[in-house]
Amino acid sequence: MRDYMFRFTVACLVTSWAVATFAQGPQRPQPIPRVAAPAKQQPNTDAMIWRFIGPMMGNRGSAVIGHPINKNVFYFGASGGLWKTIDAGLTWMPLGDGQFQSSSVGAVAIAPSNPDIMYVGMGEPQMRNNVSWGDGVYRSDDGGETWTHLGLEESHHISQVRIHPTNPDIVYVGVYGHAFGPNPERGVYRTTDGGKSWKRVLFKSDQAGVIDLVMNPANPQELYAAIWEFERKAWGPKTGGPDSGLWKTTDGGETWTEFTYAEGLPEGGRGRQGLTMSAADPNRLYALIDSETKPGLYRSDDRAQTWSLVSDFFQIIGRPFYYTHIYANPSNADQL
Repeated sequence: MRDYMFRFTVACLVTSWAVATFAQGPQRPQPIPRVAAPAKQQPNTDAMIWRFIGPMMGNRGSAVIGHPINKNVFYFGASGGLWKTIDAGLTWMPLGDGQFQSSSVGAVAIAPSNPDIMYVGMGEPQMRNNVSWGDGVYRSDDGGETWTHLGLEESHHISQVRIHPTNPDIVYVGVYGHAFGPNPERGVYRTTDGGKSWKRVLFKSDQAGVIDLVMNPANPQELYAAIWEFERKAWGPKTGGPDSGLWKTTDGGETWTEFTYAEGLPEGGRGRQGLTMSAADPNRLYALIDSETKPGLYRSDDRAQTWSLVSDFFQIIGRPFYYTHIYANPSNADQL
């Protein structure tokens, strides 16, 4: 009897609670009180120093060189100017703005005996239909902060700058010249007074210029030059001709000897050619050759007297008027 009364009482309580809850209906959320927005304040920019944070746009790259002492410092030359990094490439800063009369850089060199002395050759040597030209050579004595123009205004496109390892006033410049027509300011130019005066020491013709120039790391009197006959037309390039060739000097540019068709090198016409040497083996010279008969990579172990074809892999010689560049590891002559 007690158990029955207990269950009856619980049932009544549950029913009463359900009826009361249903009668009240669902609970509506209370509105959130609005808070007045603070008064808008205009930023004070009067004392702000503005700086450019990007995006950087250097465009086509033509030259790069690392500082001989500080491994985090590099200089990068492009059709969009000269750039410097002091943190191994994380950030870049432009150099020469307001001092260079052209934005196009073809070659950059640092004096091994004094890394504060730099030379820049203007005018990219990649002969596209929209190639941009330069106005000669500039020199800096403070690591690129300030620049002095040294002439060769009609060079237009400079492929290489080579500095004597112990005398920063002796410099050799590989000048290609005008891309869209003949001009006489072509060849190898040399200065012995830091750019105050120039002497042309190698010249082939007003239709062919120097597209590459290397100095023997063990002997600064020995240089090798690649001459390229080329003319850019509006509808395409005219590359190669009888004036293309390879040349060598062993007396600092006073006299030159042609080795275009030395033993082992291909016969027939030549297009663009790239050269390189390694300090690990001053007797070895590499040549990447665009040839109408046997294009490819050639190697000499006796400083250009005899040669052998070491690779005819098409991928390293494709689009030769633009990509014929080759560099040897300075500490390993087998690594390119």
